[in-house]
Amino acid sequence: MKEIEKIWIEIGYKAFAMDGPNGIKIERISKEVGKNKSSFYHLFADLEIFTSQLLSYHIEQSKIVTGKEAKCTGLDDLIEVLVEHKIDLLFNRQLRINRENSEFKNCFQTVNEMTISAIIPLWNKLLSIEENLPLNELVLKISLENFFLQITDETINKEWLQEYFKGLKNLVSKVY
Repeated sequence: MKEIEKIWIEIGYKAFAMDGPNGIKIERISKEVGKNKSSFYHLFADLEIFTSQLLSYHIEQSKIVTGKEAKCTGLDDLIEVLVEHKIDLLFNRQLRINRENSEFKNCFQTVNEMTISAIIPLWNKLLSIEENLPLNELVLKISLENFFLQITDETINKEWLQEYFKGLKNLVSKVY
């Protein structure tokens, strides 16, 4: 990606993360970038191509996030990664909310599978559950759904995440 495109993508990515597809307004983004709308059209041709590039960018960002998640050895490490990558989480949340769009749904599913693969070992450890139980992955998927329903720009912080995982551990201990 060219440097000139990167700034458009990063600003568009954050706009989508905060407001979903309705946040992707060329005039708004061009104002934040400090360029006119014709610059947008020169680089991306149309909103559909731009949105497709946002999805590709999200996959790349998610590879970074899941790489960090896979290296986590405890809850504090995981929370640090989640707080650091708040915008990526909020982008994924918007994909989940707007998954009636097949491209959004496919991207969301791809990222969720990457996430599950990255965190299942830590998940088992954090929740003190036996490894390789078929129920573990199912409970993780349901927990991810619940997580994306609850997160907001305000809730992705250390305190809220600690309480969230504490409640989750309590709930899971009753299931197992």
